[in-house]
Amino acid sequence: MHIEVWSDVVCPWCYIGKRRLDEALAGFSGRDDVTVVHRAFQLDPRAVSEGRLTVEVIADKYGMDQAGAAAMMSNVSEVAASVGLAYHLDETVSGNTRDAHRLLLWAQDQGQSADLIEVLYSGYFEFGRDIFDIDSLCDLTSEAGLDPVAARTMLEGTRFIDDVSADQALAAQFGATGVPFFVFDRAYGVSGAQPLEAFVATLNKAAEGSP
Repeated sequence: MHIEVWSDVVCPWCYIGKRRLDEALAGFSGRDDVTVVHRAFQLDPRAVSEGRLTVEVIADKYGMDQAGAAAMMSNVSEVAASVGLAYHLDETVSGNTRDAHRLLLWAQDQGQSADLIEVLYSGYFEFGRDIFDIDSLCDLTSEAGLDPVAARTMLEGTRFIDDVSADQALAAQFGATGVPFFVFDRAYGVSGAQPLEAFVATLNKAAEGSP
């Protein structure tokens, strides 16, 4: 089975969705025959890496004060805690995620993206790590057990830029306007960080080939 996951590394629901998919896969009898593929999706491709606090960005985006934005973030953190994640969203900053996606696609090309995406998610959401500049990304690459020198060489060039755009375009073809978005064998979809039961049901449906 082939599962494509469109996500953005600054999307708190994407990490929650990943946790739920991981839990569903852990109890799935056909787990050894499942391949999970990262697909890039930038929620804001025009974002700049200016280091603004996320709470400020959310307040501006939704036309609310920072207290309202903080309350919204607190609600997400409570959901994250229910799947074992300790979010500190008040410590996160905004930025452009294109290079983080390029790094993930590079790691995936070597069959080593699973550990890296976990390090990126955890570093950003649980520890307030910077995931937008090359130095920070290379540090995280090393922590995931990959070669930071090779990662830097790639990031300083132009590899995988077109792949990020292609993944975004493919998501649009499937009708995805947000993330997380999961596609099973190009036949079954799960949109959003649905409850565990939705992932279990979709896994079983895809395994059986049910319409």
